[in-house]
Amino acid sequence: MAISRRTVVIGLGAGAFVIGSTDAAELLRPTPQETFGPFFPVHAPPHHDFDLTRIPGRPGRALGQVIEVSGRVLRRDGSPVRGAMMEIWQANAAGRYANPLDKNPAPLDPNFEGVALLHTTAEGRYRILTVKPGAYADLAGGMRTPHIHFDVTSDEYRLVAQMYFPGEALNEKDILISTMPARHRDPELSTCRSVESPEPGVLKFEWDIVLLQA
Repeated sequence: MAISRRTVVIGLGAGAFVIGSTDAAELLRPTPQETFGPFFPVHAPPHHDFDLTRIPGRPGRALGQVIEVSGRVLRRDGSPVRGAMMEIWQANAAGRYANPLDKNPAPLDPNFEGVALLHTTAEGRYRILTVKPGAYADLAGGMRTPHIHFDVTSDEYRLVAQMYFPGEALNEKDILISTMPARHRDPELSTCRSVESPEPGVLKFEWDIVLLQA
């Protein structure tokens, strides 16, 4: 079943399930659905590369702490989802999106577009090189903790999620991750984990995405 760019299958209460059998208990818990946010990309860049820290044709590199985020897109039984389309977007290191609707006074980074479009491998894997997004003021007067948006589409399902970083002080006050338990979602499923990086100066994180159905 083909799914258009704007069709969203909502996994209500995707973070909470009643387990009733041994077989069911072995299933992975699906990644919780979340809002698109107000700064969904107006358009994808003409170039598609896992490296968001550079723009082809420009000599500079994006400002901020370089990070690598990698993982797998999986079904609940643990099998990989091959060829899933992933659109990924985020604020720059100063906390501003490259979106005309973002009126944040923080500066734009001419070497950072903050959008990637890619597909998972045969093993369901993905990888991006980017910069750690900055925090920014939300429309309710609070502060959004650093996060990255993911829009993942398979043949049968579409997941819109936000990935958070462990140990961030703003996680406890963020309007979305702090309210996940009250919305019957487990914030651990939306939080990446820090792993050792073989590359000096680059922080590495891993985050597996589990689709409710695929």
